[in-house]
Amino acid sequence: VQLVESGGGLVQAGDSLRLSCAASGCTFSTYAMGWFRRSPWMERDSVAAISRSGRNTIYTDSVKDRFTISRDNAKNTMYLQMNSLKPEDTAVYYCAATSTYFLGSTPKRPREYNYWGQGTQITVSS
Repeated sequence: VQLVESGGGLVQAGDSLRLSCAASGCTFSTYAMGWFRRSPWMERDSVAAISRSGRNTIYTDSVKDRFTISRDNAKNTMYLQMNSLKPEDTAVYYCAATSTYFLGSTPKRPREYNYWGQGTQITVSS
C-alpha cells in the first residue's frame, strides 16, 4: 500500500487549503483512513478519520467546523478541506490507512494504522 499526500504549502491565517491522499496497491474501499499532524511542539496527533464508506467521520475538537474529511472510493483518494486556517495548524500532515472489517470504524490512534504517507508541510503565517 502506498499513500501520497499533496496540497500542502504556505498560507496566511484565514486561508483555505485542500489536502489529497492518493492510495495505490490496495482495495481502497476496505480501508479506514485518517489524517494526522505533527509539529515540533506536539506528538503525531489525530486530525480526522473517515470510515470505509465515508459515512462516519470524526474530528479533533480544534478543527471541528473548520476542516472536512472526505473520500472518493472510485478515485482511491481521501481529502481534507481546511478552512479558516490558524497559525497553530502549522504542522506536517500525514495520511494513514488501515484495513478493517468494520464498515463504520474511524480509528483515532496512530497505532491503529498500518500504512502512512510521507507527509506534507503546511505553514500558516499570522
